[in-house]
Amino acid sequence: MGFEPPQRLVRALGETYGDAAAADWLGKLPELARDTLDHAGLAAERVMAPGGRSSLVVLVPDAVVKIAPGFTRPDLERDALAHWNGWGAVRFLHETEEGALVLERLHPEVSLRSLPEAKALLEAAGTVRKLWVEPPAGHGFESVAERTARQASAMDPYRADAEAGELVAAALTARDELVAGAAETVLLHGCFRQGKVLAGDRAPWLAVGPEPLVGERAYDLARLVRDRVEDLVAASAGASSARRRVNKLADSLELDRERLRGWTLFRAVESATRALAAGRRADAELLLEFAGWL
Repeated sequence: MGFEPPQRLVRALGETYGDAAAADWLGKLPELARDTLDHAGLAAERVMAPGGRSSLVVLVPDAVVKIAPGFTRPDLERDALAHWNGWGAVRFLHETEEGALVLERLHPEVSLRSLPEAKALLEAAGTVRKLWVEPPAGHGFESVAERTARQASAMDPYRADAEAGELVAAALTARDELVAGAAETVLLHGCFRQGKVLAGDRAPWLAVGPEPLVGERAYDLARLVRDRVEDLVAASAGASSARRRVNKLADSLELDRERLRGWTLFRAVESATRALAAGRRADAELLLEFAGWL
């Protein structure tokens, strides 16, 4: 079978890591995928589409194979999944000679986004709670402070943007205050949202696709707050609904409301500036409108 990368993977790698690095790896991907499966003795059923944003996801009998470029640090995903050992997350089975991850087979077509919003948020909260454990000794995960410092540097030029400048300044101020006041260090998923929680057989819902780091829980929950942002923006009561969602999620997981609000603001504006940089102005406008409500 062919192993052509889905367009979402092509676009996301280019936007995040640069077109040159992405094109170099994507050009080698079909051969790499064939070699990986042949050496592991695995038969491909199909490539998942739209699939992931940092890896080619191939369904094989009773498992899934994730093939990712080294610059996306699949070793960190491996280490986090191995540490969770199936608790709240997909189970890591083994690694191939080529560095691909072989994972437990879930039901990729069924995520929390298939549920009504209230039920989806309830199940998401129950899932992410399980992931917040003490990180392994000697881990190589970056901290929330380190990751957001890099992001803040990329955001800084947008202080002068006519549309985004005021929110960028507010988000950067919030980030500085949050980092200065952070007091906990747990293992975080890093990119937790409804689409990252899939139906399973041994458990109803399991998280996939972590971008692991260590830090406070409010950072991890912030991305979930803006799930289905297009629906929030389209609703007449979107602003009040967004603020209620912050409060409800914070209360359900015993987090400080203001810290969750602050991280939600920072992460929404950071995503908006990346969208602006990539020329996705409509996406940026949605995110900025949401951020303005907070």
